Amino acid sequence: MSWHTEDYPELREGPPWVMEEMIAAQPALAEAILDAPSPVAAVIGREIDAALAAGQPVTVVGCGTSEHGAHAIAALIAGAAAPEQRSLVRARQALTAAVEPAGGVCVAVSHDGGTRATELAALAARKAGAKVAVVTHDPAGSVAATADHVLVTPVHDVSWCHTIGYTSALLGGAAIAGPVDAGGGSAARDVLAAAIALDAAAVAGQLADRRVVLCAGAGIDHVTARELALKIAEGARQPTIALELETVVHGQLAGHEAADGLILIAIDDGTPEAQRVARRAGHVAAAAVAIGIPVAALLSSSYDTALAPDLTPAGRLVVDAPADRLAALLAGAGALQALTLALAHARGTNPDLIRREEAAYRAAAAAAEDPSGW
Repeated sequence: MSWHTEDYPELREGPPWVMEEMIAAQPALAEAILDAPSPVAAVIGREIDAALAAGQPVTVVGCGTSEHGAHAIAALIAGAAAPEQRSLVRARQALTAAVEPAGGVCVAVSHDGGTRATELAALAARKAGAKVAVVTHDPAGSVAATADHVLVTPVHDVSWCHTIGYTSALLGGAAIAGPVDAGGGSAARDVLAAAIALDAAAVAGQLADRRVVLCAGAGIDHVTARELALKIAEGARQPTIALELETVVHGQLAGHEAADGLILIAIDDGTPEAQRVARRAGHVAAAAVAIGIPVAALLSSSYDTALAPDLTPAGRLVVDAPADRLAALLAGAGALQALTLALAHARGTNPDLIRREEAAYRAAAAAAEDPSGW
């Protein structure tokens, strides 16, 4: 056990895992961030407004869970922008943004504050003339050192299967995107509380022995699909792939068979094309079922009504969220975390160390995280 230093999460013999405590803390976090937002969020918002008004890009960057948080923040900023400005807002993987920097504004997301690729992206953006803002828990980290403005999120995620690290980015992004309506914090709290309380054991039981789990969604539900795939890989140690909903039926299924599983995410009721998405989700589910692939789903109540029960033989988790982007993202976050935790229990895995109690995975992490030479 000499490897288990204070830098690692607490190593427990069994559940409740640290991840569970992080998930449980999220509803209170929503109120803390949205009901009393940091003044820095408004400052960053004004920088973004000025850039968009000048026709300059706004780029949101990150890695891993923070990359998915970056995609969510970009969606929230774009949703608050004028229609003619929305194409200026984009999310990018941090290394790509580092080698292809843009001016305007760069928002770098790094929960733990030291991700090298995100630091490089912020530095490259600054060199390209961008204003740099950082969303992080660690204002003393190397990523924050690059910034003009640092939005500090109040709770550190002490499990490496980051959950509160993801919702911190969503909530920080909401504060940046614009003023939150009165009661916004309590509404976000209620959405998260209901989603994390979902009983996902039955769905997890249907998916726990799958060879590969595909996760698919359209629009902002694709952000949720990507985060779900990462959480299942980290927490349940199960191979996954995240796809756009439409991509599933354009050749992808040729590489999959009845030993695999598919999880559809359709939560965002706010899109004007919700009925079209529902129909297409039904087609994708029917294609998978024809091969014998068990299909599960994370759905809003309206999508639950629209999709025939026989299209999701592995079950479904249903959330009831208001039709706005933040609520859809938060409901998806809570639901995907509930399912990941249930899969970890079903598969007997400890999600907190993302497998680094095993020597080979510690060696892999050391090889990938070596900062020398780049």
